[in-house]
Amino acid sequence: MNKAIETLLAFALALCAGHAYGQGAQADTYPTRPIRFISPFLPGGSQDVIARIVGARLGERLHQQVVVDNRSGAAGIIATELTARAQPDGYTILMITAGPITIAPSLQKKLPYDPLRDLAPVIHLVDTPMALIVNPALPAKSIGELVALGKSRAGKINYASVGNGSISHLTMELFKLQAGLDFNHVPYKGAAPAFIDLFSGQVSLIFITTASAQPHTSSGKARALAVAARKRSAMMPDVPTLTEAGVKGLDVPVWAGVATAAATPKRVVDRLHREFAEVLKLPDVRERLAQLGSDINGGTPGEFGALLKDDLARWAQVIKSANIRLD
Repeated sequence: MNKAIETLLAFALALCAGHAYGQGAQADTYPTRPIRFISPFLPGGSQDVIARIVGARLGERLHQQVVVDNRSGAAGIIATELTARAQPDGYTILMITAGPITIAPSLQKKLPYDPLRDLAPVIHLVDTPMALIVNPALPAKSIGELVALGKSRAGKINYASVGNGSISHLTMELFKLQAGLDFNHVPYKGAAPAFIDLFSGQVSLIFITTASAQPHTSSGKARALAVAARKRSAMMPDVPTLTEAGVKGLDVPVWAGVATAAATPKRVVDRLHREFAEVLKLPDVRERLAQLGSDINGGTPGEFGALLKDDLARWAQVIKSANIRLD
C-alpha cells in the first residue's frame, strides 16, 4: 500500500475512534446540565408533591438540578405532548398517571401523541389504593350488603366521581360491571365538592384515594367498605380488599411513574431508572410517600410498559361497555 494512503487511513481511523470515544464519554457523563421534570398538575396536589419529593433527591444523586415544571391543563394532555415532542436526550422527563396516558386514548377523538409510541417508560414509582366509601346513612356496612341494596334499588342510588372520565368514575363503572349494578353517575369538579354532597347525602358513594378518604372515615363523616387493591392499605388496615369482599378483578391503584421521549437512548433511560430506584429506597422518601398513602413500586421500564398496555386495554373495554363519553 502507498505510504501516503497508509498515513491517511491511519488518520481517518484515529478520527473515527476519537469520535466514538467522545460519544461514549458524553453518554457516560449524563447528565451535564439541569433536567426538566414536567408535572401535569397544579402545585401542591398529591401527585405534584410526589414529583417534588423524588425530583429533589434525584437531583442530589445526579449532581444536577432537577427543575419541576408545572404544566397543568387539558387533563395532562399539554404536558404529555410537550414531553413526547421534546429532544430525546433525557433532559425532559414527565410525571405520568392514567388520565392522559391510558384513559384519554379511549375518550379523545384525536390526541397529539400516542402514549405507547411517543413515550419511553422510565419507572413505576408508586401506587395509591382507591377506597370505596359511602355516606354513613346508607344501609350497607359491607360490599355484600351494598350489592344487595344496589340490586334492590336499581337506578335509584347516586354515586359521585371527581370528574367525567376520571379514574374515580371509571373504577365505579368497572365495579358496576363486575357486580351487575345500576348506579347513577354524578360528576364533580374535584374531590372537595364531591365530598360536600357525599356528607350531605346528595350522593351515596364514591371511589377515592385512601389518602383523601382516610380523614373522613376516621372522623365518621364517611364509611369505608373496601379498597380496590391487591392488598389492604396501610392507611386503612381494617378495611378489606374488594377481592376479600367477593368482587374479583378490581385492583385499581392510582399509579404514578416517570416517562421520557420515546427515542431517548436506552443507556440514559436505564440510568434514570437506576437513580430513581435508589431514591425510592431512601428512608425519608419512603416515609413521606407513605404519609401520602402511596405504596412504593419501583418497577422496571419493561414492567411499567406492560402495565401501560394492560391499563389501556382495560379502560378501553370499560369505556366501551359503559358507553362513557366526555361532555
